[in-house]
Amino acid sequence: MAARQAQGTSGQIDAIWRIESARVIATVARMVRDVGVAEDLAQDAIVVALQRWPSTGIPPNPGAWLTETAKHRAIDLMRRNATLQGKYEQIAHAIGVAGQAPDLEAELDDQIGDDLLSLVFTCCHPVLSMEARVALTLRMLGGLKTPEIARAFLLPDATVGQRISRAKRALATADVPFEVPSGPELQARLASVLEVVYLIFNEGYSATAGDDWMRPALTEEALRLGRILAGLAPDEPEVHGLVALMEIQASRQTARTGPEGEAILLASQDRRRWDRLLIRRGLAALERAESLGRPVGPYYLQAAIAACHAQAPTTEDTDWVRIAALYEALARVAGSPVVELNRAVAIGMAFGPELGLEAVDALDADGALDDYHLLPSVRGDLLARLGRLTEARQEFERAASMTHNNRERELLLGRAAQCAGAP
Repeated sequence: MAARQAQGTSGQIDAIWRIESARVIATVARMVRDVGVAEDLAQDAIVVALQRWPSTGIPPNPGAWLTETAKHRAIDLMRRNATLQGKYEQIAHAIGVAGQAPDLEAELDDQIGDDLLSLVFTCCHPVLSMEARVALTLRMLGGLKTPEIARAFLLPDATVGQRISRAKRALATADVPFEVPSGPELQARLASVLEVVYLIFNEGYSATAGDDWMRPALTEEALRLGRILAGLAPDEPEVHGLVALMEIQASRQTARTGPEGEAILLASQDRRRWDRLLIRRGLAALERAESLGRPVGPYYLQAAIAACHAQAPTTEDTDWVRIAALYEALARVAGSPVVELNRAVAIGMAFGPELGLEAVDALDADGALDDYHLLPSVRGDLLARLGRLTEARQEFERAASMTHNNRERELLLGRAAQCAGAP
């Protein structure tokens, strides 16, 4: 009985850590100005909790308990460092070199913006590679353990562990300040933060490899990070745009797979299974972004496209003309070959598959998407709608050979088989 109770407490502590770790690390990082050291001190606090709470019970405010414990350890560390620095000062004075001991109280009282927002910007600093930013963000802000991150991205534990360790060393070596940037740098860094959160969401929504079509744990983490960010930066329209986009996209999750885990495309989904609460939250976030009266950005535009789908009862009732126009606006704001491919899909739905195929063929000739499996997939769909089934089958087979996701490969080969067997 006692063993089961201890195990239950341990599970509760794990859940508390997932929720509270980011704030604990952020508070301590402001004090010690080193994300790696802050995480170590926060980990020390959770170790103490694992030792004490099974016998004493979980305190009423476990997050505050963990924060205070980590802060006390940070103060001890800083005092040791200050004592060591004092010895250096004595030596410096003896040899005639002026120096000044650190002011511990000033260190403790120096508030730099919002701690959690500072942690977000630190984890997503441009000094780190995108892979490192993603891993560090999930570790520091998501509270995920290294094996969990590794499983989510189908990577060895050691690879992810090395990325996180190198990222912390890189931040310390570059002496990256633990603060919220200001002025023009804020917008540039905010774009990096949003990109990291959206990349995490996309990997969860459509896994690039493996046996699963989706990885819901990652979409949930991205949604949580996005909601936190919206609370910390309420006047940034693109933050609300990203939250709107993720909420609306996530509303389709249960309808995107069948009973055996098989992938179901948008046109074939049972829209009654879409989560109406997430859609309402997404539409509210979209309205919030629009109400700020600032120029629209790429996340707002993508969210507006998702809203068109969410508000349509069927694929045929979707306002494809508006979607095509929104993609045209998106191409002006943040143009890319992938955006053009999506615009070609909308053109094909709004104005007929012939025009859509013309746009896709132009992209195919350009060569920018030679390694992107969705180009032949889209081309196959347009050819099938035109009745050119032999060509469509070849395109679906080509797309299947290029994807690394097994569920997606099954879907594409199924569509190829449909073309081969159609009258």
